[in-house]
Amino acid sequence: MNSKISEKVIERLILYKNILEDLENQGILNIYSHQLAKMADVTPVQLRRDLMLLSYYGKPTSGYEVSTLLKAIENFIYKSDCAKVALVGLGHVGRAILNYFQGRSKLLKIIASFDKDYEKVNRVIAGCRCYHISEAPSIIKREDIKIAIIAVPQSSAQEVADMLIEAGIIGILNYSPMRLNVPANVYVEYRDMVRAVEKVAFFACYKNQ
Repeated sequence: MNSKISEKVIERLILYKNILEDLENQGILNIYSHQLAKMADVTPVQLRRDLMLLSYYGKPTSGYEVSTLLKAIENFIYKSDCAKVALVGLGHVGRAILNYFQGRSKLLKIIASFDKDYEKVNRVIAGCRCYHISEAPSIIKREDIKIAIIAVPQSSAQEVADMLIEAGIIGILNYSPMRLNVPANVYVEYRDMVRAVEKVAFFACYKNQ
């Protein structure tokens, strides 16, 4: 990713994409910048600045064409060689991720899951085949998977990350509380639900003191 593009900009572009998908499903063809900005809880100026990255501009008379803007954002965010995703760990969290994720993205798909529990191996769970963790390197290389989700216990997270990176993974979504040690070219996003709830609890109580 271009180092000049901040994570916050990408987060907003993904939010715009989700809103536009809903609008498209409702049959809405056009939307003005101030309307889209209000739905995304940003200013119209911020919205237009973000969309300048796409080299896409609306029309004064009809605003943005929903389908065209949606396509422009998708083309900007998603790369064809990063469409396949692997999931490691099919415990409660892993299964929840798999059930939630499948079918929600037009361009990203979890195509393989891995676990060490032989009762899960060689089964199709939520439409995705589960393989033994020992098969992960060969399958990741064969399928040219670049993105992985880690949903394993903290004690195993670094070992799993090392194995994934060695196999060619360059992006990791980590649901373990472990802070991973990865090379500079590997992007890691952390999702610690306990810390997130603790943060919500603090600010909720702080605002109501």
